[in-house]
Amino acid sequence: MIADAEHSVHPGNAMIRTNDEYPITETSALLSHADPELAHERRTTDGCVKGPDATSKSVDDAFTQTTWQQESRVLAGYSVPMILTFLLQQSLTVSSVFAVGHIGTTELASVSLATMTANITGYSIFHGLATSLDTLCAQAFGSGRKDLVGLYTQRMVYFLWLTTIPVGVIWLFLAEPVLIGIVPDRTVAHLAATYLRIVFLGAPGYAAFEAIKRFVQAQGLFSAPLYVLIVCAPVNALLNYIMVWRLQWGFVGAPIAVASTHVLLPIVLVLYIRFSRTNAAEDGDAPCWTGFTSKAFRNWGAMIRLSIPGLLMTEAEVLAFEILTFAASRLGTTILATQSVLATLVLIEFQVPFALSIATSTRIGTHIGAARLKAARMGLKVTLFAAALVGSINMTLFIGLRSVIPSLFSSDPEVINNVANIIPLFAAFQMFDSLATTCNGILRGLGRQEMGGYVQMFCYYVVALPVSFGLGFGLDWKLWGLWTGVALGLALVAAIELAYIFHTDWKRSIEDARVRNLESD
Repeated sequence: MIADAEHSVHPGNAMIRTNDEYPITETSALLSHADPELAHERRTTDGCVKGPDATSKSVDDAFTQTTWQQESRVLAGYSVPMILTFLLQQSLTVSSVFAVGHIGTTELASVSLATMTANITGYSIFHGLATSLDTLCAQAFGSGRKDLVGLYTQRMVYFLWLTTIPVGVIWLFLAEPVLIGIVPDRTVAHLAATYLRIVFLGAPGYAAFEAIKRFVQAQGLFSAPLYVLIVCAPVNALLNYIMVWRLQWGFVGAPIAVASTHVLLPIVLVLYIRFSRTNAAEDGDAPCWTGFTSKAFRNWGAMIRLSIPGLLMTEAEVLAFEILTFAASRLGTTILATQSVLATLVLIEFQVPFALSIATSTRIGTHIGAARLKAARMGLKVTLFAAALVGSINMTLFIGLRSVIPSLFSSDPEVINNVANIIPLFAAFQMFDSLATTCNGILRGLGRQEMGGYVQMFCYYVVALPVSFGLGFGLDWKLWGLWTGVALGLALVAAIELAYIFHTDWKRSIEDARVRNLESD
């Protein structure tokens, strides 16, 4: 079970004691977000956030004795901008679909196939590998080793850039022959491969943005990526319009626009970090960014050990849902159209629990890095309550609007009826999805991604998909059967991960974080 005893560690040169009789020497921006009355948030020249009263007793006490209300405010403050960030980031691809969709049906099918392929073989890989920073940067920031936040980020940028090499091999050389072998229409396959070859030019930018995004999130600056996307998303839409229609470049204009935006994202974020400071750093403040260093090219072991399970966690779910869509295509055009509506709904509703998951990773990771065991336990309770609340709200909305939602996506009476009939099962799916996604965030905060990776691989590919195929095709339940299997898999993910979270040794996570920070110099 989660231990009640507090734990003292010595991360690097900074001592952090969590017993109430000792003062805490570590400073953090996170509680200044949670309660503005404690300290006013400040930006320093190094990109860190700090409060002018960070050494006062009131703030020290707040670090050790966080409350339900404080944790709730922090999670809400982190999650809301993250939801908007994810939606705007999704719009980068959606803009291409809208722009190209008006050219013709073949072009629409091609861009849809290309974006799905890019997501599975590229973007999800970058995102999954970068989730190790949810652990490393948050724990380093919480421990007071803020210099490691920048060091971990540098390592991840270089690691992701190396990863673009095999991604490039797939997109540039292998995509077309593979897609031609899968897709009956050679024109669709050729155009999709053309899209991938062009959009690859923006892959290094996308990868860097995913890493640098974690740099600011570890400091509690969840609004920074949102501000960047508020600038870049309209630019992307404008570029799509200009290149596809005004310049009459047609289909190839869309991937050029997306690639250009992906290159722009990290540039704007770095400029934001550089120029958004409000005050100079105070003496003795630990910098988050100490400049480029050769240290970034060594000691990658801890990062890779966390990155690979993070990749498994991400790819397992993404690929499972894509397999579900391919399976639905074998049940007829109407069933596939119904599945497309449900997949779109999943993409929209998933942004809320996923944002909560990222916020949870950062919050619990910071507490673990600072050896604040009681605060981490409080964060766990608040997080699980929030996950159940989000799942309940989503369930209520889908059931209450079951007669309205289908008509927003289709005018086909059969599709509308199919969606309305399956929404009760889809609504129950929301609770499992919310809990499972949030548990993934808790595991990342603890540095226990490997458990999540194993659980998801087992639940999706040993349980969920076989059950889906057995019910959907064997018992002829069709889409009901396919979604029953996935709902069962998610319920199993949530149950196993919850049991693990409540029975794992959280003090060991604190010690592991301390060792990782010491070994990363």
